[in-house]
Amino acid sequence: MRYLRPAALLAASLVLLLATDGTGVSAEASVPAAAPRIRAVRLPDRIGPPRFRDHWSGTAFDACTAPSTDALRAWRAASPYGAVGIYVSGSQRGCTQPRLTADWIHQARAIGWRFLPVHVGLQAPCADPSRKPRRIDPAKAAEQGGDEAGEAVRAMRSLGFGKGAPVYLDIEAYPMHDAGCGQAVVDFALGWTRALHAAGYRSGFYSSLDSGVADLAAAARAGSAPLPDAVWYARWDDHADTAGSGPLDPQLWAFHQRVHQYHGNVQETYAGETLTVDRDQVDGPTAG
Repeated sequence: MRYLRPAALLAASLVLLLATDGTGVSAEASVPAAAPRIRAVRLPDRIGPPRFRDHWSGTAFDACTAPSTDALRAWRAASPYGAVGIYVSGSQRGCTQPRLTADWIHQARAIGWRFLPVHVGLQAPCADPSRKPRRIDPAKAAEQGGDEAGEAVRAMRSLGFGKGAPVYLDIEAYPMHDAGCGQAVVDFALGWTRALHAAGYRSGFYSSLDSGVADLAAAARAGSAPLPDAVWYARWDDHADTAGSGPLDPQLWAFHQRVHQYHGNVQETYAGETLTVDRDQVDGPTAG
Protein backbone atom coordinates (compact mmCIF):
# COMPACT_ATOMS: atom_id res chain seq x y z
CA MET A 1 0.00 0.00 0.00
CA ARG A 2 1.30 3.42 -0.93
CA TYR A 3 1.91 5.70 2.03
CA LEU A 4 0.38 9.22 1.87
CA ARG A 5 1.89 12.03 3.88
CA PRO A 6 -0.62 14.17 5.86
CA ALA A 7 -0.64 16.98 3.28
CA ALA A 8 -1.18 14.53 0.47
CA LEU A 9 -3.90 12.77 2.47
CA LEU A 10 -5.73 16.07 2.94
CA ALA A 11 -5.51 16.84 -0.77
CA ALA A 12 -6.80 13.41 -1.64
CA SER A 13 -9.73 13.87 0.76
CA LEU A 14 -10.64 17.18 -0.89
CA VAL A 15 -10.59 15.56 -4.32
CA LEU A 16 -12.86 12.79 -3.09
CA LEU A 17 -15.25 15.31 -1.54
CA LEU A 18 -15.46 17.34 -4.75
CA ALA A 19 -16.06 14.20 -6.80
CA THR A 20 -18.97 13.01 -4.66
CA ASP A 21 -22.41 14.29 -3.77
CA GLY A 22 -21.56 14.36 -0.04
CA THR A 23 -22.52 10.73 0.60
CA GLY A 24 -19.29 9.21 -0.64
CA VAL A 25 -20.91 8.20 -3.95
CA SER A 26 -19.29 9.57 -7.10
CA ALA A 27 -21.39 12.39 -8.53
CA GLU A 28 -20.45 11.19 -12.02
CA ALA A 29 -21.60 7.67 -11.25
CA SER A 30 -24.88 8.94 -9.76
CA VAL A 31 -25.89 10.63 -13.05
CA PRO A 32 -27.71 8.15 -15.29
CA ALA A 33 -26.10 7.53 -18.65
CA ALA A 34 -27.70 9.37 -21.54
CA ALA A 35 -30.11 7.25 -23.53
CA PRO A 36 -28.79 6.27 -26.96
CA ARG A 37 -30.13 8.36 -29.81
CA ILE A 38 -31.26 5.26 -31.73
CA ARG A 39 -32.59 2.19 -29.96
CA ALA A 40 -32.50 -1.35 -31.32
CA VAL A 41 -35.67 -2.40 -33.17
CA ARG A 42 -36.07 -5.84 -34.73
CA LEU A 43 -38.95 -6.55 -37.09
CA PRO A 44 -39.75 -10.09 -38.23
CA ASP A 45 -38.32 -10.65 -41.73
CA ARG A 46 -39.35 -14.16 -42.71
CA ILE A 47 -38.24 -13.89 -46.33
CA GLY A 48 -34.97 -11.97 -46.00
CA PRO A 49 -33.12 -10.32 -48.88
CA PRO A 50 -33.24 -11.97 -52.32
CA ARG A 51 -30.47 -14.42 -53.06
CA PHE A 52 -29.75 -12.60 -56.31
CA ARG A 53 -26.74 -10.54 -55.22
CA ASP A 54 -25.09 -9.08 -58.27
CA HIS A 55 -23.34 -5.75 -57.88
CA TRP A 56 -21.83 -3.19 -60.18
CA SER A 57 -18.89 -0.83 -59.75
CA GLY A 58 -18.40 2.38 -61.69
CA THR A 59 -19.53 5.98 -62.08
CA ALA A 60 -23.17 6.99 -62.28
CA PHE A 61 -25.28 10.12 -62.42
CA ASP A 62 -28.78 10.95 -61.30
CA ALA A 63 -31.02 13.60 -62.84
CA CYS A 64 -34.31 14.97 -61.58
CA THR A 65 -36.16 14.01 -64.78
CA ALA A 66 -35.37 10.93 -66.83
CA PRO A 67 -33.26 12.15 -69.80
CA SER A 68 -34.23 11.65 -73.42
CA THR A 69 -33.02 8.48 -75.11
CA ASP A 70 -31.01 10.69 -77.47
CA ALA A 71 -29.14 12.11 -74.47
CA LEU A 72 -28.66 8.64 -73.02
CA ARG A 73 -27.25 7.38 -76.31
CA ALA A 74 -24.84 10.32 -76.58
CA TRP A 75 -23.73 10.05 -72.96
CA ARG A 76 -23.24 6.30 -73.10
CA ALA A 77 -20.83 6.75 -75.99
CA ALA A 78 -18.96 9.82 -74.74
CA SER A 79 -19.30 10.14 -70.95
CA PRO A 80 -17.60 8.17 -68.17
CA TYR A 81 -20.97 7.09 -66.75
CA GLY A 82 -22.44 3.60 -66.89
CA ALA A 83 -25.50 3.85 -64.60
CA VAL A 84 -28.28 6.38 -64.16
CA GLY A 85 -30.41 7.18 -61.12
CA ILE A 86 -34.13 7.37 -61.91
CA TYR A 87 -37.02 8.45 -59.70
CA VAL A 88 -39.45 5.60 -60.22
CA SER A 89 -42.12 6.37 -57.60
CA GLY A 90 -43.19 8.35 -54.56
CA SER A 91 -45.64 11.11 -53.79
CA GLN A 92 -42.90 13.72 -53.27
CA ARG A 93 -40.71 13.34 -56.32
CA GLY A 94 -39.24 16.71 -57.25
CA CYS A 95 -39.90 16.45 -61.00
CA THR A 96 -42.48 14.98 -63.32
CA GLN A 97 -41.39 11.95 -65.33
CA PRO A 98 -43.04 12.20 -68.78
CA ARG A 99 -40.49 9.87 -70.40
CA LEU A 100 -40.24 7.22 -67.69
CA THR A 101 -42.08 4.21 -69.12
CA ALA A 102 -41.32 0.54 -69.60
CA ASP A 103 -40.35 1.33 -73.19
CA TRP A 104 -37.89 4.00 -72.02
CA ILE A 105 -36.32 1.46 -69.66
CA HIS A 106 -36.13 -1.09 -72.47
CA GLN A 107 -34.40 1.37 -74.80
CA ALA A 108 -31.99 2.61 -72.12
CA ARG A 109 -31.11 -0.95 -71.20
CA ALA A 110 -30.44 -1.77 -74.84
CA ILE A 111 -28.07 1.21 -75.06
CA GLY A 112 -26.11 -0.30 -72.16
CA TRP A 113 -27.27 1.61 -69.09
CA ARG A 114 -27.77 0.20 -65.62
CA PHE A 115 -30.18 1.84 -63.17
CA LEU A 116 -30.40 3.12 -59.61
CA PRO A 117 -34.16 3.24 -58.96
CA VAL A 118 -35.24 5.80 -56.34
CA HIS A 119 -38.49 6.26 -54.38
CA VAL A 120 -39.29 9.65 -52.79
CA GLY A 121 -42.15 9.46 -50.31
CA LEU A 122 -42.70 10.55 -46.71
CA GLN A 123 -39.86 12.46 -45.09
CA ALA A 124 -38.41 12.80 -41.58
CA PRO A 125 -40.82 14.34 -39.06
CA CYS A 126 -38.33 17.12 -38.27
CA ALA A 127 -37.35 17.91 -41.88
CA ASP A 128 -37.97 21.30 -43.46
CA PRO A 129 -41.57 21.10 -44.74
CA SER A 130 -41.24 23.84 -47.34
CA ARG A 131 -40.39 21.48 -50.23
CA LYS A 132 -41.69 18.07 -49.12
CA PRO A 133 -44.46 18.63 -46.57
CA ARG A 134 -45.65 15.04 -46.11
CA ARG A 135 -43.99 13.51 -43.04
CA ILE A 136 -43.52 10.17 -41.33
CA ASP A 137 -45.79 9.61 -38.33
CA PRO A 138 -43.47 8.25 -35.60
CA ALA A 139 -46.28 6.11 -34.16
CA LYS A 140 -46.82 4.41 -37.53
CA ALA A 141 -43.37 4.65 -39.06
CA ALA A 142 -42.72 0.95 -39.75
CA GLU A 143 -46.22 0.48 -41.17
CA GLN A 144 -45.85 3.54 -43.39
CA GLY A 145 -42.49 2.30 -44.61
CA GLY A 146 -44.14 -0.95 -45.66
CA ASP A 147 -46.88 0.93 -47.50
CA GLU A 148 -44.30 3.00 -49.40
CA ALA A 149 -42.45 -0.18 -50.34
CA GLY A 150 -45.67 -1.54 -51.82
CA GLU A 151 -45.99 1.56 -53.98
CA ALA A 152 -42.37 1.22 -55.11
CA VAL A 153 -42.82 -2.45 -55.99
CA ARG A 154 -45.84 -1.67 -58.16
CA ALA A 155 -43.84 0.98 -60.00
CA MET A 156 -40.86 -1.32 -60.45
CA ARG A 157 -43.04 -4.05 -61.92
CA SER A 158 -44.77 -1.62 -64.28
CA LEU A 159 -41.37 -0.48 -65.57
CA GLY A 160 -40.16 -4.03 -66.15
CA PHE A 161 -37.81 -4.44 -63.17
CA GLY A 162 -38.09 -7.97 -61.86
CA LYS A 163 -37.34 -9.48 -58.48
CA GLY A 164 -33.84 -8.97 -57.17
CA ALA A 165 -33.63 -5.36 -58.32
CA PRO A 166 -32.89 -2.70 -55.68
CA VAL A 167 -35.02 0.34 -54.86
CA TYR A 168 -33.44 3.19 -52.90
CA LEU A 169 -35.57 5.08 -50.38
CA ASP A 170 -34.82 8.81 -50.60
CA ILE A 171 -34.79 10.52 -47.19
CA GLU A 172 -33.63 14.11 -47.53
CA ALA A 173 -31.31 15.68 -44.95
CA TYR A 174 -32.84 16.65 -41.61
CA PRO A 175 -31.56 18.30 -38.38
CA MET A 176 -30.11 16.01 -35.72
CA HIS A 177 -31.45 17.73 -32.62
CA ASP A 178 -34.44 15.38 -32.17
CA ALA A 179 -33.73 11.74 -31.32
CA GLY A 180 -37.37 10.79 -31.87
CA CYS A 181 -37.16 12.10 -35.42
CA GLY A 182 -34.14 9.93 -36.18
CA GLN A 183 -35.82 6.90 -34.64
CA ALA A 184 -38.87 7.44 -36.85
CA VAL A 185 -36.64 7.47 -39.94
CA VAL A 186 -34.96 4.23 -38.86
CA ASP A 187 -38.29 2.52 -38.09
CA PHE A 188 -39.60 3.64 -41.47
CA ALA A 189 -36.51 2.20 -43.20
CA LEU A 190 -36.91 -1.12 -41.36
CA GLY A 191 -40.56 -1.39 -42.44
CA TRP A 192 -39.57 -0.44 -46.00
CA THR A 193 -36.91 -3.15 -46.04
CA ARG A 194 -39.12 -5.88 -44.63
CA ALA A 195 -41.84 -5.23 -47.22
CA LEU A 196 -39.37 -5.11 -50.12
CA HIS A 197 -37.84 -8.40 -49.05
CA ALA A 198 -41.30 -9.97 -48.86
CA ALA A 199 -41.90 -8.89 -52.46
CA GLY A 200 -38.51 -10.20 -53.62
CA TYR A 201 -36.74 -6.85 -54.09
CA ARG A 202 -33.61 -5.48 -52.48
CA SER A 203 -33.77 -2.51 -50.15
CA GLY A 204 -31.64 0.60 -50.58
CA PHE A 205 -31.49 3.75 -48.49
CA TYR A 206 -30.35 7.20 -49.67
CA SER A 207 -29.70 10.13 -47.35
CA SER A 208 -27.10 12.58 -46.11
CA LEU A 209 -24.11 11.01 -44.42
CA ASP A 210 -24.68 13.48 -41.57
CA SER A 211 -28.34 12.68 -40.86
CA GLY A 212 -30.22 9.70 -42.29
CA VAL A 213 -27.15 7.54 -42.91
CA ALA A 214 -25.70 8.48 -39.51
CA ASP A 215 -28.90 7.34 -37.78
CA LEU A 216 -29.10 4.17 -39.87
CA ALA A 217 -25.49 3.36 -38.99
CA ALA A 218 -26.32 3.85 -35.31
CA ALA A 219 -29.25 1.45 -35.74
CA ALA A 220 -26.89 -1.10 -37.31
CA ARG A 221 -24.51 -0.83 -34.36
CA ALA A 222 -27.44 -1.22 -31.95
CA GLY A 223 -28.56 -4.44 -33.67
CA SER A 224 -31.71 -3.26 -35.47
CA ALA A 225 -33.09 -5.41 -38.30
CA PRO A 226 -33.88 -5.84 -41.11
CA LEU A 227 -31.48 -3.18 -42.31
CA PRO A 228 -31.42 -1.96 -45.92
CA ASP A 229 -29.20 -4.05 -48.18
CA ALA A 230 -27.29 -1.00 -49.46
CA VAL A 231 -26.73 2.64 -48.55
CA TRP A 232 -26.38 5.57 -50.92
CA TYR A 233 -24.82 8.38 -48.93
CA ALA A 234 -24.66 12.02 -49.94
CA ARG A 235 -21.51 13.94 -49.09
CA TRP A 236 -20.43 16.45 -51.70
CA ASP A 237 -16.71 16.22 -51.04
CA ASP A 238 -15.63 15.58 -54.67
CA HIS A 239 -14.11 12.24 -53.64
CA ALA A 240 -15.20 9.65 -56.19
CA ASP A 241 -15.04 6.71 -53.80
CA THR A 242 -17.26 4.66 -51.48
CA ALA A 243 -14.93 4.62 -48.49
CA GLY A 244 -17.36 6.48 -46.25
CA SER A 245 -16.28 8.51 -43.25
CA GLY A 246 -17.51 9.71 -39.90
CA PRO A 247 -20.59 7.74 -38.85
CA LEU A 248 -20.31 5.19 -41.67
CA ASP A 249 -17.93 2.67 -40.12
CA PRO A 250 -15.71 0.65 -42.48
CA GLN A 251 -17.39 -2.62 -41.43
CA LEU A 252 -20.93 -1.42 -42.21
CA TRP A 253 -22.34 -2.20 -45.66
CA ALA A 254 -18.85 -3.27 -46.62
CA PHE A 255 -19.53 -6.00 -49.19
CA HIS A 256 -20.31 -4.07 -52.38
CA GLN A 257 -23.23 -2.29 -50.66
CA ARG A 258 -22.47 1.40 -51.11
CA VAL A 259 -23.11 4.33 -53.43
CA HIS A 260 -21.59 7.76 -52.82
CA GLN A 261 -23.16 10.92 -54.23
CA TYR A 262 -20.03 13.08 -54.22
CA HIS A 263 -21.06 16.19 -56.20
CA GLY A 264 -24.41 17.79 -56.95
CA ASN A 265 -26.23 20.12 -59.32
CA VAL A 266 -23.59 20.36 -62.01
CA GLN A 267 -24.11 20.83 -65.74
CA GLU A 268 -22.22 18.47 -68.02
CA THR A 269 -22.20 18.19 -71.80
CA TYR A 270 -21.23 15.14 -73.86
CA ALA A 271 -21.64 14.82 -77.63
CA GLY A 272 -23.73 17.98 -77.68
CA GLU A 273 -26.21 16.84 -74.99
CA THR A 274 -26.31 18.90 -71.77
CA LEU A 275 -27.81 17.63 -68.50
CA THR A 276 -27.88 18.88 -64.92
CA VAL A 277 -26.83 15.96 -62.75
CA ASP A 278 -25.50 14.73 -59.45
CA ARG A 279 -22.35 12.59 -59.67
CA ASP A 280 -22.15 9.20 -57.98
CA GLN A 281 -19.60 6.46 -57.41
CA VAL A 282 -21.14 3.00 -57.21
CA ASP A 283 -19.94 -0.21 -55.61
CA GLY A 284 -23.26 -1.83 -54.93
CA PRO A 285 -26.53 -3.17 -56.30
CA THR A 286 -28.01 -1.73 -59.45
CA ALA A 287 -30.87 -2.83 -61.69
CA GLY A 288 -30.01 -4.14 -65.14
